[in-house]
Amino acid sequence: MAVITCIDDLKTIYQRRTPRMFFDYCESGSWTEQTFRENTSDFDKLYLRQRVAVDMSDRTTKTQMIGQDVAMPVALAPVGSTGMQHPDGEIHAARAAEKFGVPYTLSTMSVCSVEAVAEATTKPFWFQLYVMRDKDFTRRMIQRAKDAGCTALVLTLDLQLLGQRHKDLKNGLSVPLRPTLGNIVDLATKWRWIAGMAKTKNRTFGNIVGHIDGITDMSSLSVWAAESFDLQLDWDDVKEIKEMWGGPLILKGILDADDAKMALNVGADAIVVSNHGGRQLDGAVSSISALPSIMDAVGDKIEVHLDSGIRSGQDVLKALSLGAKGTFIGRAYIYGLGADGEAGVTKALEVIHKELDYSMALCGKRDINDVDRDILLMPEGFGGGWQS
Repeated sequence: MAVITCIDDLKTIYQRRTPRMFFDYCESGSWTEQTFRENTSDFDKLYLRQRVAVDMSDRTTKTQMIGQDVAMPVALAPVGSTGMQHPDGEIHAARAAEKFGVPYTLSTMSVCSVEAVAEATTKPFWFQLYVMRDKDFTRRMIQRAKDAGCTALVLTLDLQLLGQRHKDLKNGLSVPLRPTLGNIVDLATKWRWIAGMAKTKNRTFGNIVGHIDGITDMSSLSVWAAESFDLQLDWDDVKEIKEMWGGPLILKGILDADDAKMALNVGADAIVVSNHGGRQLDGAVSSISALPSIMDAVGDKIEVHLDSGIRSGQDVLKALSLGAKGTFIGRAYIYGLGADGEAGVTKALEVIHKELDYSMALCGKRDINDVDRDILLMPEGFGGGWQS
C-alpha cells in the first residue's frame, strides 16, 4: 500500500477498492448535505495556541472513557453495514480497536452479528441499539449484547425517521447488491472486494435475520426495517431501556442543551454530541459548534463525548479542548477498513494518534488529561449567540 500520512490517503484507496454504492453510503449526508460538510469545515474555525520552550518529554494520551482505560480518547463509532465496506468488516474493525486499546461500538445494523464479533475478539466491546417498535426484539437484542459481554450500551436517539440520502436512492443501495447494469460494471473493477465476500458467510444483517419471526432473507428484512423504527420513542422509554440494560448507558445524538439536560435527568452515564454524521437533520448545526453550549449546560455533571466530522488528531484535540472527555470516529476508520481491512483501521488509528500526540505537545501539554480551553483560539461567538 502507498505511504499513508493522513486520513485522506486512506480515503483515496478506499474509494478505489470499495463498490461505489457503499462508498457513497459512507461519504454522504442527507438532503443538501450542508450539515455533513460543516461537520468538518467548522473545525477549521478553531485554532490551536502554540507554546514553546516547554518540556515535551514523557507524553501520554492515555485516559478513560466511561471508566474504561483507553490508549487515546477515541472510540470507533457504530456504522451500519460495515461488513459491506469490507468482508467481515465489523470483525476487522473490532480486532484493530482491541489491539490498539480503544473501544469498538457494534451497530444494531451490522452485517456480522454481535455473537460473531464476540467470538472473533478477546476483549469486550460496546453495542449500539436502535429502538424498534417490536419491544420483544429490543429486549432480546439487549440480552444478546449482555450475553456477548458488551460493557456499554450506546443508545442512538436521532434515527426514528430515516433522513433522505440522495446518493443511496440513485444507487439503488441494497444488501446484498442488486444486479443492475451499473452495479455489475462497477463490481468488475472491485476484484478484492468480490474475492473477500465470496469467502465469508456474513453477507446479511446478522443481528436481525433469523432473530425475528418472518425475517428469513434480505427482501423480508427490507420491508421490516422500513416500518420498524419506533416513532414514539421518548424519555420514559430511555429510562426503561436503562433499567433493562443495567450497565453503563451512553446516549448518542444529542445536539441541544435542553436534550443534554434530559439525558442527565434520566441517569445516562455519558452523552455523545452528534448529528449522525450529517445524515439525519440537514441544516442542523455541526457537532463541534454545538459542543460549547452543551458543555456549559451539563459538562460538569455528565461525561460528554463528540461524534461527527473528526478526520484528524487535531480535530480530536479541539474537541477535548472544548471539554469533551472522548470522541467517536466513523468515516475515518471506515476509509481505513475499505482500504486494507484490519491493517487499514490500525493505520487510521495510528495517523490520528500521532497527530493528536504531536499537536498536544506543540500546544505545551504532555498529558491528554490536562488539555483545556487554554490551548484553543476560538472566534467570538463560536457555538453560541444563536437566536430562536
